[in-house]
Amino acid sequence: MSTELRARTEEYLRIRRALGFKLEDHARLLPAFIDHLERIAAATPTIEAAVEWATEPQGVQPYRWKQRLTVVRGFLRYLHGLDPAVPVPPRDLLAYRRRRPTPYVMSTGDITGLLDAASQRPRPLSAATYHTLFGLLAATGMRVGEAVGLDIDDVDLDAGVITIRQAKYRKQRRIPIEGTTVAALRDYAQLRQQWCPHPKTSSFFVSSRAGAITTRRARAMFARLVDVAGLEPRGGALPRVHDLRHSFTVATLIDWYRDGADVAARMPLLSAYLGHVGPSSTYWYLQATPELLAVAAQWLQHHKGQRL
Repeated sequence: MSTELRARTEEYLRIRRALGFKLEDHARLLPAFIDHLERIAAATPTIEAAVEWATEPQGVQPYRWKQRLTVVRGFLRYLHGLDPAVPVPPRDLLAYRRRRPTPYVMSTGDITGLLDAASQRPRPLSAATYHTLFGLLAATGMRVGEAVGLDIDDVDLDAGVITIRQAKYRKQRRIPIEGTTVAALRDYAQLRQQWCPHPKTSSFFVSSRAGAITTRRARAMFARLVDVAGLEPRGGALPRVHDLRHSFTVATLIDWYRDGADVAARMPLLSAYLGHVGPSSTYWYLQATPELLAVAAQWLQHHKGQRL
């Protein structure tokens, strides 16, 4: 049974990847689920076995259990299409509403310390890669998956434009980058060519082994650099790599408010730059960040006073 299931797993992953899904977690979790079925000597996949496996990790947020079950549900739905006897876990099983974590807004000093820690990595190519990668995230607010998914041809340094093809919701967008960012990316491209003349990938960012970097690896490296840089937790939490995106957004909005700009008029532009579905997603930063909320309140009070 397990041999056939593993073959079905590869088939399922191959079909979904052909549709444009990356499925990094799926490729790791589905074989682990089949290992679990073998351990408990299950003749076929069952809902009970899926729930038992999904809730194995201890000391994690319940949302993680739901994520694991969602991965299995998709696979079992595929198997159900081939064999109606295969049960599919209900969508509301292990239901959990995830709370968006409060952003850890990193200061200029925080980011500088993190990038300095990256530069001190023992392998020169790795040091340059992560220094430039995290610097790009801080300067543009890109998602980490978008940045590690960039190919060399996606980074037009002459025009100062980055094309993001692997964006959320399978949308593509182009973002302009400033001169200092262009210079940093050009320096990295030259070092990459020097230390890695024959890469195994077309990716713009490469690992010390000349291969592509995964989102999972980038997050793990970020956590390691946070520790090396000695960044302190706030609200009981340390910064995550996504907080570079939060920090860029908050800094941009604060600058607009302090400059007296019409933030409401500019918000759609920022939303498009960030790849948000709409301005409402960007406005979330107002209520999630006390410092930004305070600046916005000052701006509102000032303009209200001018109209009186």
